[in-house]
Amino acid sequence: RCPRLELCALGAAGLLGLFYLLVGDEWPGPPSATSASASAVPELPAPSAEPPAPCAPNASMHNVSDFSTLPAHVQDFLLYRHCRHFAQLLDVPGKCGGPARSAGVFLLLAIKSSPGNYVRREAIRKTWGRERSVAGARVRRVFLCGVAPSAKVAKFNWLLRLEHREHGDILQWDFQDTFFNLTLKQLLFHGWLADSCPGARFVLNGDDDVFVNTDNVVHFTQGITARHLFVGQLITNVGPIRNSPSKYYVPPQVTASERYPPYCGGGGILMSGFTARTIHRESRHLELFPIDDVYLGMCLERAGLAPASHNGIRTVGIQVPAKAEPFDPCYYRELLLVHRFAPYEMALMWQALRQPGLRCGRTVGIYPHA
Repeated sequence: RCPRLELCALGAAGLLGLFYLLVGDEWPGPPSATSASASAVPELPAPSAEPPAPCAPNASMHNVSDFSTLPAHVQDFLLYRHCRHFAQLLDVPGKCGGPARSAGVFLLLAIKSSPGNYVRREAIRKTWGRERSVAGARVRRVFLCGVAPSAKVAKFNWLLRLEHREHGDILQWDFQDTFFNLTLKQLLFHGWLADSCPGARFVLNGDDDVFVNTDNVVHFTQGITARHLFVGQLITNVGPIRNSPSKYYVPPQVTASERYPPYCGGGGILMSGFTARTIHRESRHLELFPIDDVYLGMCLERAGLAPASHNGIRTVGIQVPAKAEPFDPCYYRELLLVHRFAPYEMALMWQALRQPGLRCGRTVGIYPHA
């Protein structure tokens, strides 16, 4: 039995929408190299006259105390921590209309994605990440990628090239796409933003398993007058995790500090173009740190800026009453971003939130207020 008639109807509509997306023209299979017209095919980056030289490991790290006992990925981070310049394999220099016209982009969706996550990228393209105009504001989209980290999965690098020919929305650099390289991905994106889209008013930076109510993001940011904006799920009064089995393990060899600055969880962050440019500037004076969201907090602290909490950004999900349906769209209607969503859930929620018959109870007024 379905406890709410409206919810049953929405669920059925969502399933029909998902079926349409999966089998209809709106949801193609993996792109073929010939599927786009010649005029629509984005150019691959021209070879640089002086490509970045391969970055050599810092051999002095072997002299660090207990270096040989550290996990392999931590050793790699320390050996290559100084490396910041990598060749760009896929680019979209005209995504924002060129630097001189980039002020016409109101919201840039910058989505961190691993090469193998094709289904997630396609779900985003067909739902909340559509390039369109919302209340007169232009929304554009890019995916941020490194290269597949092993020969076994190198085929995904070719998949990215095919996607790029089809959609023109991939930014890829020649570094291994791993968790400890997310900071590098972030910094390379900020460099691209400064060069190719410096006039973008706002940037929504998130993972490829979040659901974003793009309309709410636009409506919220249209009311922002301050230059600095950096909001998300705020994290304070924490420090490095010293437990080696943890994904977030940071040993004293990486940082001796026991304190992290205030920062926002990296699953989803909304920032102004001014703040994004400030981060780019400050990052030049800070050595890399393996936890990307913490590193952004370090850049803000150095600039004398503070991150802030926004109740509509839920990077650890939402809590609903015990007897309630957790996928009820009424719990998501006023939010900006929720982490995490599977691709099929993105399609269902996108359809459900757009049903003209959606009826919800009390309005909680989340998204208009930081």
